[in-house]
Amino acid sequence: MKNSQDATLEGVSRAELLTTFNTLLQPELFKDYGPNGLQVEGVPRVKRIVSGVTASLALIEAAVAWQADAIFVHHGLFWRGQDGRVTGWMKPRLALLLAHDINLFAYHLPLDAHPELGNNAQLGRVLGLSPHPGEAGRFGESGLGFIGRRLAGEDFDSADSLASHVSAVLGRQVVLIDRPAGQTTAVQNIAWCTGGAQGYFESAIEAGADVFITGEISEPQAHYAREMGVAYIACGHHASERYGASAVAAHVAAQYGLLHQFIDIDNPA
Repeated sequence: MKNSQDATLEGVSRAELLTTFNTLLQPELFKDYGPNGLQVEGVPRVKRIVSGVTASLALIEAAVAWQADAIFVHHGLFWRGQDGRVTGWMKPRLALLLAHDINLFAYHLPLDAHPELGNNAQLGRVLGLSPHPGEAGRFGESGLGFIGRRLAGEDFDSADSLASHVSAVLGRQVVLIDRPAGQTTAVQNIAWCTGGAQGYFESAIEAGADVFITGEISEPQAHYAREMGVAYIACGHHASERYGASAVAAHVAAQYGLLHQFIDIDNPA
């Protein structure tokens, strides 16, 4: 039985909510790794929406407990090249969504890219970083990467001090591949791209970055950092992407007078 507070909410139709998300995030502009938009159809009218990073079983269970009508995530259930059978981990996730008639909305690259509410914009906000104006503040495929400087105060005096700042703000230890010894100039141009964007490091270097921040690091990036004199900070895939889904869902919930809750399912990756 829904909370009595819901009786005073008008809510919004599933179709209108989908149109609003699509208009805001423009998924048609991206060649993505999976379907963006409505991935699982639930009740036709939404009053309560949960946001989270990944459509894990734990998030779906939490959404059920909160009596959500919809879930909005960055990492949905379906990906390009995935086995289409409903077996293994897929079965309990999908079964729970269907049993409780919960809509699942998922946006991947469009959520990374939004200039104000997206993962990269929001990570910059929480870290106190501001992209350079216009095209100078973006790099990489589809302009997903951001590059800029510290928003307030002096530039970070070293990559190590920036890494300490990122670690303190995100609440987790980061991996730092620092610039070569003796290269102690202040960090001015800071590039960032959330999640598994280690493949964007070379583009960040070409864009003039002194430091690149992303979620993950693979073997080649340590060598690139040392050889090119550009520091690399890996702060965790999940940790770097905790902010976009919440920002978008809160924005749209406020527009329609919906109840919204962000639920963070801890993930050390």
